[in-house]
Amino acid sequence: MKHFSKFLNETYHANEKGTSKLKDNIDKKNFDIQKDTNIPSFMRSGLVVLSVILLASIAIAYSNKAIGTNPVTAVFSNKISNKELPIYCVDTPDKKVALSFDAAWGNEDTQKILDILKKNDVHVTFFMTGGWVESYPDDVKAIAKAGHELGNHSENHKQMSTLSAEECKEEIMKVHEKVKELTGTDMHVFRPPYGDYNDNLIKVTRECNYNAIQWDVDSLDWKDYGTDSILNTVLNHKHLGNGSIILCHNGAKYTAQALDQLIKGLKEKGFTFVTMSELIYKDNYEMDVEGRQHQKSTPGTDSSN
Repeated sequence: MKHFSKFLNETYHANEKGTSKLKDNIDKKNFDIQKDTNIPSFMRSGLVVLSVILLASIAIAYSNKAIGTNPVTAVFSNKISNKELPIYCVDTPDKKVALSFDAAWGNEDTQKILDILKKNDVHVTFFMTGGWVESYPDDVKAIAKAGHELGNHSENHKQMSTLSAEECKEEIMKVHEKVKELTGTDMHVFRPPYGDYNDNLIKVTRECNYNAIQWDVDSLDWKDYGTDSILNTVLNHKHLGNGSIILCHNGAKYTAQALDQLIKGLKEKGFTFVTMSELIYKDNYEMDVEGRQHQKSTPGTDSSN
């Protein structure tokens, strides 16, 4: 999947380096064997073949280890094969989804979106940047008053994988304090701008008492293709299912127009709506390679969240 491509790409390059090194070793061995004139030619040929087979076997073993042939999951963390992952979706037996809106630019349709959500008795999560919070403080208060979850989308909407740990912390906590001052609310879910992250960011997010959130269903509303496109993209999405996280934007051109039909379409499929913090597991979980949270079963307890 897209979000795991960075890990695979790094592994690929690591394998390239390892393979190149092994090739150099093979060439050197062959040269040394061919150079030794005290060894009969047929024995030299046999030793060359054996050396190639041996080093090729080592190369295969190295490659399997590097790409994680045996899947490794870490309990109580966001790690998979030693890579830190945000939450893309949640493994749950319940037909529930989390609808989310990124708020970084504009507020023309925010009140309309809130009205539609209220009419359909649906609560969602708004991920807000610090600039948006400063520009539209009344909207922030209205979102909170309506019972929706307030989420963190960084202070300046930067590519946070390029920042230091201290800079990442500043991007998260600046907007946190602004929202806390406005609403008295401590936010606990964070969505990286552009969906861009690395191990450093996920670790810092956790240190700031946040869960890093991505999505597995992108409405593509930001492409401004129209209401039908939004509806078809979400309702027929191959990843739409129990525990899906749906990405929308409050400032996209057609989102508000499509929202009522989108909610009805999801309800017709049997889905109910919860906020992000209501969907995700807070502890005792593990991740798989798709960024899906799985609750770890504890003997004698219910594993549902």
